[in-house]
Amino acid sequence: MNSRARRALFTFVLFFAVCALAGALLQRKVGAQSSADESQLRDSLKSFTNVYALVEQNYAEPIEGDKADGAIYDGAIPGMLRVLDPHSNFYDPKAYAKMREDQHGRYYGVGMVIQQQLNKVYVIEPYENTPSFRAGIHPGDVIAAVDGKSTDGWTSDQVAKALKGPKGTHVQVSMIREGQPKAMTFDLVRDEIPNPSVDLKYEIRPGIGYIHLKQFQETTAEEVIQAVDGFSNLKGLILDLRGNPGGLLSQAVEVCDHLLTKGQTIVSQRGRAYPDQVYTATHGNDGKTFPIVVLVNRNTASAAEIVSGALQDHDRALIVGETTFGKGLVQTVYNLSENTGLALTTYHYYTPSGRLIQRNYTGVSLYDYYYNHAGALPSNSSNQEVKLTDAGRTVYGGGGITPDEKIEPAKSNHFQDELIYKDVFFHFAPVYVASHTADKNFEVNDEVLGDFKQFLTTQNIPWTESDLNGVSDWLKANIKDKIVTIEFGQLQGLRTLANWDPEIQKALTFLPEAQALEDHAHQVLAQKAQARNAAPEGVPVQQ
Repeated sequence: MNSRARRALFTFVLFFAVCALAGALLQRKVGAQSSADESQLRDSLKSFTNVYALVEQNYAEPIEGDKADGAIYDGAIPGMLRVLDPHSNFYDPKAYAKMREDQHGRYYGVGMVIQQQLNKVYVIEPYENTPSFRAGIHPGDVIAAVDGKSTDGWTSDQVAKALKGPKGTHVQVSMIREGQPKAMTFDLVRDEIPNPSVDLKYEIRPGIGYIHLKQFQETTAEEVIQAVDGFSNLKGLILDLRGNPGGLLSQAVEVCDHLLTKGQTIVSQRGRAYPDQVYTATHGNDGKTFPIVVLVNRNTASAAEIVSGALQDHDRALIVGETTFGKGLVQTVYNLSENTGLALTTYHYYTPSGRLIQRNYTGVSLYDYYYNHAGALPSNSSNQEVKLTDAGRTVYGGGGITPDEKIEPAKSNHFQDELIYKDVFFHFAPVYVASHTADKNFEVNDEVLGDFKQFLTTQNIPWTESDLNGVSDWLKANIKDKIVTIEFGQLQGLRTLANWDPEIQKALTFLPEAQALEDHAHQVLAQKAQARNAAPEGVPVQQ
């Protein structure tokens, strides 16, 4: 057995040992682990090592290198975890490093998002205030060489690895740009690159703040608090959690702490290996209240659902959009050998009203679980767990957070799908900017649309006037987004889409309802406090 295969096998055995330790902790809480259980575990480990040894020695081709690692990292371990639940996960060294980078919210490099398309690696967008942005690199630029080495045949991962490096070091990048006769070379000095979880915050209407929160990482609570406190004379807030997959539980708790009243429950977690834990608002909002509308969709999950559920259960916010993903499982990350990690489900979490919002995954394929939500229980299902908010409103568990007000996302047609699939707006914008200028008052007029139609024709994309007129507003917003992103940066592009987004515009109309909800919640809390103060000592008061 070669050394790489031995390392992979050792990782698997260590992984099994971690699971055995977790199992021992579970057994310690519910009763002593029997000698029969221990014997069964030893037999299982022995059986696996015997099978692996036979495969390694007798398989038709040598099991070496990536194939040896894959047998363990991509085969045996994920196969075992899938039997448990959809969220327990094993991270090989590359995935583990990426996960830790995402949690930290920063890395060292030049600060650009890149993607491989048509055998070329494109700059999708440079992050603002980073070396690539300050140097004048544009979305749509093609990375032709890094430090003099041609990128022909390179993957986006290979290019990304070459661009990252220690802070203060130089990297020379050659770019091919639409309209430029020869490659442009940029000498970039690597720096710490923040990857903020709040990627857009601004006053979308006078006195109304808008915050888009894309994930929960180590800096999230600080970012959200700064964003909220940064709005002057705040009269309402749209908190956009659409597509937010979750992240760190601690950050979700801190975000809620800043929005709820001191002492209110945020979330509780219950497991078997560790003591149950209840998180409450320890600081609170100091009485600073304003109506909140939380915008969610089917891809709002985990920590984002913790925030949504806590604000809904305390009648602090109106939840609008689609029923959320339904992830009520909490993973603990264990560090293993060889720079690998194990995210093992150790808790279920419950909203303040006692809802477990985990969606059923028994007998469901991983594909259907993640991408086909048709099986989610409707809000009026008799099988759903029914709870009450502080003010007595009915809320449901067992299948995500059901919104207080539904907003159905617009369904795209075939023409729109074709434009998105071929990334037409992204490729049109550099062509347009190469021969036109756009100021901050830029709008997509008939002349711009004429250029766009001509571009569609040159790309052999069929279209009719009916196709264009049927999605006119969507078309103009997406064209403008990509052009102003090149000219003024990603934040201006994000604002362009947010100002147009029909779901955000609909969410704004629910702010009066959110205000009424907040007012009623205050009345209920005041009545309960008055009842507690008036009750004779020893007489129970309904909470």
